Amino acid sequence: MKNQTFLSGFLFLRLTDSMVLLGLQAVLFSLVYLVSTLENLTIVLLTVLDRHLHTPMYFFLRHLSFLDLCLISTTLPKAILNFITLSDSISFLGCVCQLFLMVLLPGSEVGIITVMSYDRYVAICHPLHYGVVMSKRCCVRLIALSWLSGGGFGILYSSAMFSMDFCGSNRIHQFFCDVPALFKLTCSEDYSAIKVSVALGVLYSFSCLVCILVSYVLIFSTVLKMPSRESRSKAFSTCVPHLMVVGSFFLTGIGAYLKPTSSERILLDMVFSVIYSVTPPLFNPIIYCLRNRDIQSALSKFLRKAK
Repeated sequence: MKNQTFLSGFLFLRLTDSMVLLGLQAVLFSLVYLVSTLENLTIVLLTVLDRHLHTPMYFFLRHLSFLDLCLISTTLPKAILNFITLSDSISFLGCVCQLFLMVLLPGSEVGIITVMSYDRYVAICHPLHYGVVMSKRCCVRLIALSWLSGGGFGILYSSAMFSMDFCGSNRIHQFFCDVPALFKLTCSEDYSAIKVSVALGVLYSFSCLVCILVSYVLIFSTVLKMPSRESRSKAFSTCVPHLMVVGSFFLTGIGAYLKPTSSERILLDMVFSVIYSVTPPLFNPIIYCLRNRDIQSALSKFLRKAK
């Protein structure tokens, strides 16, 4: 019989006991968190305050930035606090909440970037019907569906994971609570609940990816038929940032969750997890704002008013 243990909390993996290295980690994570927070808050505020950005595309971008802000706030502040206080612990309830959010937020983000690809498809392939198809009511429903999908998966994964028995060590080989790391601590013999959750999650992500790919196949086929080079260039300029965000999100997700895992590659696992949880929130605003004249113009006007 397995030695089942009631856990009041978990311990994260500490890579070093050096005060200097822990301090450097705290400074690095703090800088990343502050920059990411500033970037995403800027996009949220600009798309709310500037009436020229009250369009479906920027409405979806606002929610994407808010999700990215929440995603990085779920992991980094706790990690920074642990580095500073030399503590590795997280309460059982805190781990449940962190796992729930680490499923809800990426799950909702998958839905939103899929909706954004549909928005680009309608804008480029059916421009005359864009205002009717992408009405305010439709946009709100699509966003609500994305959030509900993420929330449903968050509840499903959390309930499946914490309905299992935990035995022995309570040390998570990770800097936040996620499914693969917690799964290694379980001693349950029945994995059906978590297997069903993972299967549904993979099916959901794959379905969204297929929808995105189909949208862009139709978009590119339409763009290549445009007679004007300027029209083609303008259409591509609105699609490239979104494609970069899609690629970043799915590639980092695949690297974090679908790679082979082993006890000998704990450091590599943590590096992939850091990239997955930090890269999208940090670089998505840069990708969208780098060549976006609307965002740059809104930011310039905001700064002039602030002076």
